[in-house]
Amino acid sequence: MKKFEFKKAVPVWIKGEEKEMNVSLLLSAKAGRNAKLDITGHSLYQVFVNGELLSEGPARAGHGYYRADRLDISRLASEDENDIRIIVAGYNVNSFYLLDEPSFVCAELYDGGRITAYTGGEGFTYERYTDRIRKTQRYSFQRPFTEAYSLPAKREPVIIERTEDKNFIERGIPFPDYEKTAFSRVVSQGSYTVCEPGRYFDDRAISNTGDKIKGFKPEELTVFISREVEKLKCELTPADKPAGRVEFKKNTYAILDLSAELTGFIDFEIETSGGRLYISFDEILRDGDVNFTRFGTCSAMIYDLLPGKYRLTGFEPYSLRFAKFCTDADDAVITNAGLIRFEFSKKELCEKPDFGDEALSRVYDAAVSTFRQNTVDIFMDCPSRERAGWLCDSYFTSRVEYALTGKSAVEHNFLENFLMPEKFRVTPEGMLPMCYPSDHYDGVYIPNWAMWYVVELEEYLQRTGDTELTERAKKRVLELLEFFRGFENGDGLLQKLQSWVFIEWSHSNDLTQDINYPTNMLYCKFKRAIANIYNIPSLSDEADALALKIREQSYTGKWFCDNSYLTDNGIKPSGECTESCQYYAFFTGVATKELYPALWDTLVHDFGPERKKNNKYPEIAYANAFIGNYLRLQLLFREGLYDELLDNVRGYFDYMAKKTGTLWENDGDYASCNHGFASHVALWLLHIYKKEDKKK
Repeated sequence: MKKFEFKKAVPVWIKGEEKEMNVSLLLSAKAGRNAKLDITGHSLYQVFVNGELLSEGPARAGHGYYRADRLDISRLASEDENDIRIIVAGYNVNSFYLLDEPSFVCAELYDGGRITAYTGGEGFTYERYTDRIRKTQRYSFQRPFTEAYSLPAKREPVIIERTEDKNFIERGIPFPDYEKTAFSRVVSQGSYTVCEPGRYFDDRAISNTGDKIKGFKPEELTVFISREVEKLKCELTPADKPAGRVEFKKNTYAILDLSAELTGFIDFEIETSGGRLYISFDEILRDGDVNFTRFGTCSAMIYDLLPGKYRLTGFEPYSLRFAKFCTDADDAVITNAGLIRFEFSKKELCEKPDFGDEALSRVYDAAVSTFRQNTVDIFMDCPSRERAGWLCDSYFTSRVEYALTGKSAVEHNFLENFLMPEKFRVTPEGMLPMCYPSDHYDGVYIPNWAMWYVVELEEYLQRTGDTELTERAKKRVLELLEFFRGFENGDGLLQKLQSWVFIEWSHSNDLTQDINYPTNMLYCKFKRAIANIYNIPSLSDEADALALKIREQSYTGKWFCDNSYLTDNGIKPSGECTESCQYYAFFTGVATKELYPALWDTLVHDFGPERKKNNKYPEIAYANAFIGNYLRLQLLFREGLYDELLDNVRGYFDYMAKKTGTLWENDGDYASCNHGFASHVALWLLHIYKKEDKKK
């Protein structure tokens, strides 16, 4: 970790409020054209120059450390004096997305080579950012608070005090480009009425707030966003017109389309006679409408506006293709509506190959877009519901980073974050959190995902030669191995693993006890990875013995069985065999095409995207996108079966690319339609078509 040092600035926050939930602070200063700003903080901040968004940060780090940004304001500065505005939100709640740590900001502004403003000293003015309403509901179980605003606001000067000292480190990764993409079309426009729905959206993030899910209880809310938006019943009327200027009368709505799903900050201008503006959004339309609670989120914002003109930029990044604007103003006009994109810089990416195939080109673009939206400061599962740094997902996305950029900068930060705390809150000693940086107060973890950390670490070492990081990880890796040894039976197989044993989103996940063979297949690969990273031959021997036991117990003569139960008479196989289990066997090396040629031939030729249509082997439960289908495709790729792979890519992904311009968590659009691991398709296509280019 490279330390970052502020010359004068110290961390500060509003006096007595560094542990209060959802408090927002505004810092203001003036600067010349070539000024630089060094800044970090917690939970999040936005930096504006002359009203335009310059940056959002910081890049996330593990407990006890904070990554700092060095920003050049010249991109948005004028020749004259420039207004610098920093909005900082201190959430102080646990989530899958951000740490539950006290709020602070630390910043210093350089102008002409000297420091003209610094926290804890002169140059900045401080106000409570009362524009944003404090007591709102959580966005989801996995993310902190929603956004509601009352404008214009009467801001209050505040007393600032120094907080505890922090460990600052360098960002180490590229900044987003912050390009704005405009909404292209209005696809529906008409009127709405206000009425009580049959029932309201409820969620653990609403009804179960407390010590394990921190947030405001329903009775404490100033604005209950989901309840307010659910009361709006729109008379859906299709439309097809440009979205550059959208006019509203009282109790009217318009649904705007970005043409593809993107992630960023909702940004627009509005001139209004005064009233409430509701914005709800989603990745898809359901029955022609936006379902903002579709997968357990409150994907909505509220603005209460007095008469006037406003330029409004949201604080939190959201993922959407469609946004519905509703207002009770007598008159309103929205212009320049779009999304300031918050995603990996396209300047870092390699050139796109010439596929000569419309479907493959479309899928590649969707894969790259999915990668960019899920890779900003860490690898995320999705940029919407969670924005969480999940293991296993990261194994796939990390490969894409290297394929697209030739570097592993984001992966370095991602893996390093898990090494920062001395120990993790609540998670059992030796175990890793399933996603991080995060705070899980319910104690849930996925033991399988901790194995993926090590499997990824081995590939990271092969990609980068970075022995410094792997040596720093050694103690944590060996402690993890010891944790698993506590669950080994006399055959060396893991049995009765605790918490959330996860294979993939399919029937495979119903078969995780008592002895789960896909888990043990991964355990075999996990041991081999440790042996290779740290040169421990005995672990390779253990992996060989484990693979033999799995083959003896799991293989039925035709398929690999998913699990066995412990009975009074010993181990009894369940007899259930899933598609995903077969892929795990070959992916981990427990099975090979030489050992099981008939099974391999069946998987290659009889399985794939068409199997649901032709109903071959109905007794074998289907795999899903995450991760069974991807293991399948990796096996085809590994064996050089490129024609079969490309046919599978078209069958599995082109309908996704057409609908959202991104790749999905599942093979249907009932959950996230933008999942980081899914970008792995780009790696396969790049590899195949770069080889084709060389042949030409």
